[in-house]
Amino acid sequence: MTTESGTTVPAPASGPVDAAHRPAPWVRTRLRAMPLAALLTAALVLVTVFLASAYPRVADRGADTALQEFTRSLGANVTNLEYTAETARSDTGADLEAIQRKLSQRIGRDLPLLPSAQTYGTRVKTERKMFNRGFTRISDNAVPALNLYYLHGLADRVTLTAGSWPGPAPADGPLPIALSQQAAETINIKVGDVIESGTDGPFTLRTTVVGLYRVNDPQDPFWEGLGCPARACLGLKGDAAWYWTTGFVDGGSLSALSGWGGSGQNFWRLPLDPASLRADQLDRTRATLGSYMAGPGMTALVDSTLRADLHATSLMPDVLARAADRYRAAGPLGAVGPAGVAGVAIVVLCLAAALSTDRRTAEIRLLQARGGSRGGVLLRLLGEGAVTVLPAAVLGTALALVLLPTPRWGNSVLLALAVTLFAILAFPARAAMLWARPRAAGGWRRVIGELAVLGVTAAAVAEVRRRGVGHPGSDVDPLLVAAPLLLAVSGGLLLARIEPVVVGWLAALAGRGRGLVGFLGLVRAARDSSGRRRPSALPLLALLIAVTATGFGATVLDTVDHSRTRAARIATGGDVSVSVPTYAGLPEAFTKAAGELPGVRAATGAWVEERATFIGGDRVSTDAILVTVDPQAYAEISRTAGVGEFDPAALAAAPAGQDGPVPALFSRDLADRLATGAPQVRTPTGSQMAVTAAGVVTATPALADPGKPFVVVPAGPATERLPELRRASKVNKWFAVGEVDPDRVRALLIERGIATGVTLGKHAKLVDEEARAAGKTSGGLPPGYAVHSSREKIAELAADPVQHAAGRMFWYAGFAAAGFALLAVLLTLLRAAPDRTAVLARLRTMGLRPRQGLALIIAESLPQTLAAAVGGGLVALAAVALLGGAFDLSALVGATVGETLAPAVLPVLLPTAGLTLVVCLGVVLETLVAGRRQIATELRAGERQ
Repeated sequence: MTTESGTTVPAPASGPVDAAHRPAPWVRTRLRAMPLAALLTAALVLVTVFLASAYPRVADRGADTALQEFTRSLGANVTNLEYTAETARSDTGADLEAIQRKLSQRIGRDLPLLPSAQTYGTRVKTERKMFNRGFTRISDNAVPALNLYYLHGLADRVTLTAGSWPGPAPADGPLPIALSQQAAETINIKVGDVIESGTDGPFTLRTTVVGLYRVNDPQDPFWEGLGCPARACLGLKGDAAWYWTTGFVDGGSLSALSGWGGSGQNFWRLPLDPASLRADQLDRTRATLGSYMAGPGMTALVDSTLRADLHATSLMPDVLARAADRYRAAGPLGAVGPAGVAGVAIVVLCLAAALSTDRRTAEIRLLQARGGSRGGVLLRLLGEGAVTVLPAAVLGTALALVLLPTPRWGNSVLLALAVTLFAILAFPARAAMLWARPRAAGGWRRVIGELAVLGVTAAAVAEVRRRGVGHPGSDVDPLLVAAPLLLAVSGGLLLARIEPVVVGWLAALAGRGRGLVGFLGLVRAARDSSGRRRPSALPLLALLIAVTATGFGATVLDTVDHSRTRAARIATGGDVSVSVPTYAGLPEAFTKAAGELPGVRAATGAWVEERATFIGGDRVSTDAILVTVDPQAYAEISRTAGVGEFDPAALAAAPAGQDGPVPALFSRDLADRLATGAPQVRTPTGSQMAVTAAGVVTATPALADPGKPFVVVPAGPATERLPELRRASKVNKWFAVGEVDPDRVRALLIERGIATGVTLGKHAKLVDEEARAAGKTSGGLPPGYAVHSSREKIAELAADPVQHAAGRMFWYAGFAAAGFALLAVLLTLLRAAPDRTAVLARLRTMGLRPRQGLALIIAESLPQTLAAAVGGGLVALAAVALLGGAFDLSALVGATVGETLAPAVLPVLLPTAGLTLVVCLGVVLETLVAGRRQIATELRAGERQ
């Protein structure tokens, strides 16, 4: 073909198009053209999907661990499901083993059992005396006692030290038994001894010791509830004391065992495995357990074992009920932080979509001008996004499933799928807006949308205040958990309308000065990259949500710490307290020396009489507790503990005359009785003392949980009127506040109290030895003696795994929100980078120095960051003020508390300042790294806009 000018143009080929010249696939071409953008998008999706998928798994692992540790800490006796039945004459050890197998197989199908701790046997219902003359007697009026068991698997847990294991009981002769060697040495029993236990009707009760053993691990929880198999235990009743121990017989002697003990009871212990309990199956586990205790499961067990008198007992239903309440109460509190992270993550994904759309607007417009349909272009963008997003989403989900193993995976996959769909659709949805008809600024659609958000927020806040969050038995309600997030969104929308106006005013003020950098930065901060008056609200919203979520979480944790300290002080009665048994007292040498210990700010000895009687003016008596204290010191202790505060001058006022009424503090339940006339207090010995009201309090430090009315009187006047107080050691408690070391108090109690013998009762030494042998001493003190410390109580309350799980979730959420907020700022900087780079390049040609360029970028970015920080802090305080009264923090404190969240500046200020600093550092770093390179490129290539 030849044109008019003579130029030859090749004609198109009529055959098929060569494969080498086919158009390249769209997705592959676009990914090759912008590989860095694709990698960054994939990285963002990977992190977001991983966090979304990891949250339910972290929550599940924390809940399961908390349940398992809580159950395990209660001991083996609590986890046991025990079945009992009367011992028949024909019962043998083999019969019990067959029933054990049936129970284990049937129950093990539905409940997780611990095979290694299962046991069965027979116990007698009556303990018998040992009347042999050569046996050790502590008191003249008490003889040693013997209790007998048959226990399967005994030989696996003890070591035979003398003699042999018992065999079947002979037809006419003493019952063969085995005893602990330690018990035999204490009671003076030897192998071959025949123990005489008297008669039971026509039968003579006799046993013969054929073997001695040593328990391999006396502290093994397996021995709980099986008498005293490891040693000779101490029995006390009044002034009488005696030793008693447990012996074991052969499985072929069950009939003789029942005759010796009056009757026998077979038992089968099936302990649940705490490591297999799951928090999400608590209700099902409780229902199954109830069925096997008194329901269809129990009926099936009776039918299979042919034991009509089979009876089940267990403490596990109550334990699981408590665990379920704790789990449900902590769940909403632990979900508040992740809800904030979800809000920030959504904003970041929207910003990433907006950045991609801004960078490719010209390309999409060109496709539109060349005839590309909206559906065709959006489908290509959707495919491009799927290729980038799906592999990263699959990898993020797989990492969460592998790194955080837990039996439950459904919620993780659903959340990962939701985030993946949002990430895929965000860019095409944003690009579809390019086909929309331009609307005039100031339309009503945005106003209506914002009003709808405000309406939903108001409804959520009202619902939270009505129903509350974190109460026992309540489940996680998404609307209630999202209330702080909705407040942050509403605050962000409001701030997005206020911030440009305020920054514009500041720019006008800066324009009157001589400097140009500040003015230009503020003017650009009041507009977006296209020069419109209102910048995008997304960056501001991301920062504000992050600050609000972090500040709200910090306030919750700070309030929990303060509430825990107060609860510990109330339980202790100050910072340190000492209590002794009813038969003992605290000598003056101890109380004086303890009050002089380093760190003691105020201390008082007290006499607490729990069997006192309050007699009103109407002569009606009421059981009450009488407490005598030093008024000045006790007032300081009450003030520090934050309970039962009073005016010490009123309590220390001198009575009118020798027989005048003594000033006293009365509990609130006695307040109405004071109007009936002059009241009196009577002690168990019959002494009476007239009292008069110096104040009414709801509680007092000396009585953490009194359970009945109480009266607090000054020690001086009370000692003059009550003869029993004038005797030595009439102080049975000691309280102090200050930085006191509890170990020094314990050492002083041993040195100045117990070692002197003043505080010891008649059998205190034996009781001490018994407690040490059983491993039940309290800090090296004998039973009944205790030194309580608020510091140790705080550590005990804080050790609750439920609190740890919820606290960790708050901190994880705070760090994740801060990271996403920083990413939102960086995406905003990248979105504005072309326009900013062009402006800086122009200004560089006019003599702008590099430092001034950095200052300009900071002046442009800083107003939005500071506005978000200040606004987020204010919204966090507002959220605490609006929602704080609805939050029950008992699950996080570890004790029942009445405190609610109250606005506090410091807990909000610290994380807010930290987040602001991190964001500002990120802005400066991004400018230093990318700013110079972009400006240099702009100067070489010239303006592109």
